[in-house]
Amino acid sequence: MAAAADPVSSLVSVLESYRGRDRVIRTLCYGCQLAGGVLARKSPTESEMGRRLLAVSAQLSHCRTVLRLFDDLAMLAYSRQYGLGAKEEDTIVRWLSVLNNLADQLYYPCEHVAWAADADVIRTNSHKWWTLSTAFWGLSLVLGIVRSLRILFQLRRKLRNRTGESLEQSQKEIDAQVKSEVLSILSSMADLSNAVHWLPPGFLWAGQFPPWLVGLMGTISSLIGVYQTSVGAGSGAV
Repeated sequence: MAAAADPVSSLVSVLESYRGRDRVIRTLCYGCQLAGGVLARKSPTESEMGRRLLAVSAQLSHCRTVLRLFDDLAMLAYSRQYGLGAKEEDTIVRWLSVLNNLADQLYYPCEHVAWAADADVIRTNSHKWWTLSTAFWGLSLVLGIVRSLRILFQLRRKLRNRTGESLEQSQKEIDAQVKSEVLSILSSMADLSNAVHWLPPGFLWAGQFPPWLVGLMGTISSLIGVYQTSVGAGSGAV
């Protein structure tokens, strides 16, 4: 039996990759916001600690925003590789994936403009660009949820049509796929709740979440992402 991996070595391995490092920063960011939001509502001493944790969370979020300045080419390469999804068996899944890739591709430049405006690199209203980037993120999440639901429907139908010796093996493979898609849906729904919160007030629950609830939703999504990455089934999250 192989020896268990050293936790420190495992963490170093995760931090050496861009995607792994982003997962860790994201989890810390939302974890600090969750803890800070809870503490900020209590006694003066705990409230001060809460404000400090919220400040750390804000800086980690800014760090991720800056790092995403370099994500456009990677996203473009992925979108070009996927193309129109000719390898997909299901037409609905194919076009949902294409639209999802398009929303993700448009998200990045909108966020970059918003960041540049806040940094006084360019002169424009950053608020409308932040709103636009958040809208594209929310659209991407909705498309991803619908795509996962469609895949679950396809897997259920495929399982019903399987008979004979391959049934047991098919059951294991399909169960793993179902688990991955369910986790993706839960992660995307948690992120979508935050995306709506960050849209202009007046739209659904926009602007209604306290910091701790934003942190909770983000932490749930982040932990799911960390788990999916650890089993090799990670998906993108902002």
